[in-house]
Amino acid sequence: MTPPTDDLDAVPPGAGLRERKKAARRLALIDASHRLVAEHGLDAVTVEMICAEVGVSPRTFFNYFATKDDAVLGHRPWSLPEKTAAAFVAGGPSGVLLDDLVDLVVGLVAAPPPGSARMRRTLELAAAHPRLMAHHIAWMDRQKEQVERLVRERLGPAAAHRPDTVTALLLVCVHATLMRWDAAGGEGHVREHATAVVAELRALITA
Repeated sequence: MTPPTDDLDAVPPGAGLRERKKAARRLALIDASHRLVAEHGLDAVTVEMICAEVGVSPRTFFNYFATKDDAVLGHRPWSLPEKTAAAFVAGGPSGVLLDDLVDLVVGLVAAPPPGSARMRRTLELAAAHPRLMAHHIAWMDRQKEQVERLVRERLGPAAAHRPDTVTALLLVCVHATLMRWDAAGGEGHVREHATAVVAELRALITA
């Protein structure tokens, strides 16, 4: 099945056609899972049903999502590029902690948000199915642990700031960047939105 044309733009500017098609296929799997769960219920839906809806094999499905629940929730692991993580831990790239959070946000957010309608459906399904909500909370905890390890390494044992506070601030930056990007219709690059969020936070803190 060819990915929907209107979803081919759901990738960062400059991405090639292959990356655009992969992003569109991922969104198609999310949409199919939402439709099927709404129609049949969470427990009745299988990975095979989702694959049949999109026209892909289960093998292809598992290239995008680890489980059916991950597809419904649109989960993708946060995986920082090694170079970005190493630079942050070493005290860079700017040496100013708040500014350096921008690079972490850029490294963590690989593609534009899936859109307000999808996010709203995801939240509705998670609220309706306790298992999905528990799965989402567990996923968030794993992402938080990954980020907090980096923050602790950056700050060191005699840190002037609490690692959990910095980690919480980073998670706020990620969420605010995604919301800002979505409000812009997916236009622009993640860095410009993340930079604007950090600038606004700095202004709020110093006001």
